[in-house]
Amino acid sequence: MTHTEEINLDSHDETGENTVVDLEHADAVHAETTHEIHHEVTLAAEPIAHVGNFPITNSLLNTWLVVVIIIIFSVVLRTRMRLIPRGIQNVFELFIEGALDMCDSVTGDRKKSKRVFPIVFTFFAFILLNNWLGILPGIGTIGFVENGTFIPYFRGGTADMNTTLALALISVIGANIFGMVSVGVLKHANKFINIKSFLDIPKKIKKDLSIIIVNPIKFFVGLIEIIGEVAKVASLSFRLFGNVFAGEVLLSTLAVIFAYGLPIPFIFLEIIVGFVQALIFALLTLVYYTIASMDEEH
Repeated sequence: MTHTEEINLDSHDETGENTVVDLEHADAVHAETTHEIHHEVTLAAEPIAHVGNFPITNSLLNTWLVVVIIIIFSVVLRTRMRLIPRGIQNVFELFIEGALDMCDSVTGDRKKSKRVFPIVFTFFAFILLNNWLGILPGIGTIGFVENGTFIPYFRGGTADMNTTLALALISVIGANIFGMVSVGVLKHANKFINIKSFLDIPKKIKKDLSIIIVNPIKFFVGLIEIIGEVAKVASLSFRLFGNVFAGEVLLSTLAVIFAYGLPIPFIFLEIIVGFVQALIFALLTLVYYTIASMDEEH
């Protein structure tokens, strides 16, 4: 209550009615100045700024930070490349060689692995950094207050459905483009809309009558493949988002219960989960690219 309000109350002491009004006003002012600040973990990322009508969310800011880190690391590593590796170059080359061997176990061909590896490894690095940045101190805890709600400046990028959905779309659409380049546009499209199966019926019906039943089934199987591509997008995006968002909620809940000591084991657990989810996303992308590059007959 301010000094002015105290004088106002004293001057109307004799009338009871005016005193009640002033007390109610004082309580309202007191409530406005002492309202609680709350923060809830929401499914949607919170906007922290706008460029025109385009909102810049805290998760988007986090993904930009990851992109900057990857670019800086790549440039520094490239400028320090030596014919005889040493230090971080030696460690990085060892890691890349192991990752290429893992790719070979899926593709069965080092030449094909080298074509797919840059895309798959970029997915892995981008998702891993986003997962791990989301559990660093300051991410999700440093921000500003707006209308009594705390909004952090940064939030884990993969804890936002928009980010994981975009990554899944890039993965699946990229795999189909890779398939068109590898086996040809018509052959790849034939996996989904199998017109060839109907065209082959008049040619082979004399040799094999079962083709009347088998080839229409092939056509409808191709239509199911289209549904399968949509399912891939849903599977990739929801799996990554669900695991990362659940970890974010878990750590926030534990911090509210007891902030000192209790969340530490779960932070290490989230580090492992973040690595595993990045690896799963990258390996599934590798499998999609490998299958798309195969001829339908194989």
